[in-house]
Amino acid sequence: MATYIELKAQAEAMLAQAESVRKQELAAVIQDIKAKMKEYGLTMADLGGSASAGPRKASAKSKSTAPAKYCGPNGELWAGGLGRKPEWVRALLAAGKNIDDYLI
Repeated sequence: MATYIELKAQAEAMLAQAESVRKQELAAVIQDIKAKMKEYGLTMADLGGSASAGPRKASAKSKSTAPAKYCGPNGELWAGGLGRKPEWVRALLAAGKNIDDYLI
């Protein structure tokens, strides 16, 4: 029976092999897509993407565009939407204050 260390080494080797095969397959797929784009005269804009080449970077999460509904004691603004409450709101609520007192 194989030991944990041996099995772990085998798993790591298989992951490395799988990644190598994935890269090879990916290169073939990209080459095929580029050939079809050239054959049909397609551009990235036709596909709904940007015309720039290269890997895409993850876009930063944008701030809310909703108008502010609350103004904190130090001028902080909050729209009161879904998600985590700002620290100043949590501090007010923890102090027993009513958030409605801070409506704009």
